[in-house]
Amino acid sequence: MNSLNQIPVIIDCDPGIDDTMMLMLAFARPELDVRLVTTEAGNLTIDKTTYNALSFLTYINKHVEVARGLPQPLFRKQEVAEDIHGEGGLGNVKWADPAFEASKRPAIQAMYDTLMHSTEPITIVATGPLTNIAALLIAHPEVKPNIKQISWMGGSAVGGNMSTTAEFNAYVDPHAAELVMRAGVPIIMSGLDVTHKAYITRDEMVHLRTLGTPFAEKVADMMQFYTFTQKQTPFYAPGFEEQIRIHDVSAVACLVAPELYRGDDYFVEVELEGRLTQGATIVDYTKQSGKEPNVHVLHSVDRAAFIKLFFEAVTTIGKTL
Repeated sequence: MNSLNQIPVIIDCDPGIDDTMMLMLAFARPELDVRLVTTEAGNLTIDKTTYNALSFLTYINKHVEVARGLPQPLFRKQEVAEDIHGEGGLGNVKWADPAFEASKRPAIQAMYDTLMHSTEPITIVATGPLTNIAALLIAHPEVKPNIKQISWMGGSAVGGNMSTTAEFNAYVDPHAAELVMRAGVPIIMSGLDVTHKAYITRDEMVHLRTLGTPFAEKVADMMQFYTFTQKQTPFYAPGFEEQIRIHDVSAVACLVAPELYRGDDYFVEVELEGRLTQGATIVDYTKQSGKEPNVHVLHSVDRAAFIKLFFEAVTTIGKTL
C-alpha cells in the first residue's frame, strides 16, 4: 500500500451525468489514489464520453491520464442513452474546454501498463459497459493477479431499466459482462437493486444550491435535467420524479464507505440469447446452480449516510475551485 494508505484505482466510465458525479466522489475522497481514467462507449459515443471526462477533470483541476476506450460493444450494435443524459451527455451543463488531451495510449494498453507496473493490486471502478475490461482480460489474462477487485455499477437481480429484465450497462454489452463474470476476478456488483435506493430527492437537489459555489450550482443543474428525463422513461412510476437515481456513485461509495452497504455473495451469469432476457444478470439467489459465488451483490444502502457522503463531496470539490 502507498504511503498515504490509499486504495489505488483505475476508473472505467462513460460520462454521463451519474458517471460525472461518480468522478466527483472519487476525486473528493482521500481514500482513493486514481491512477488512470479510461472511457467506454455506453451512455454516449466514445468521442463524447472521452470529451466529457476531459472536460470535467479540467474543471476540477485533476489532470489524470484519460485513455480512450473501444468504440463499440464486442458483438452488438451500439446503443446510447442520450434521451436520459442529453445530446452532450451532461444535461444542459458545460464544464470546461479540456486543457489536456486524451492519452496516446489506448485504454487497453494504458490499463495493462498501469496494472503490470503497480507494486500492489489495483481496484477497477467500472460504471459503464464492461467492453474495455473484457477486452483487457482476453488480451492479457496475466493482469488478473494485479486486479484486487472490480467494483461495477451494472446489472440487476430483480428487474431492469433497459428491458423488463436487463440493466443498461449489462444490456449494451452482455458478452463483455459475461466474460468478466467468468474471469475469476473478485467483483462487487452495485446493481439497480441497490442504486434505486441510493437516490437524491427533489428537496435535496434544491438544497444543493444553498451550498453557495458555482460547482454546486452546476451539480444541481445536472440533477434537475436528470429529474426531467428520468420521468420520460417507460419505467417511470408515481413518485419516481422525487427520487433521482445517481447510480454510478455507489461503485465508489461502497469502496470509501463500505459500512453503508449490505450485500451477499452469489453466482451470477449473464443471459446472452434469451428473446426477452438478453443482458439480464441472473443471480442465483436460491443456490440452484451448485456453482461457487463469483460476485458480491449489493442489495441495500443507508441512504441518509449516502446523501451525506454525496453532499460532502460536492462541498469538498466546490471549495477547491
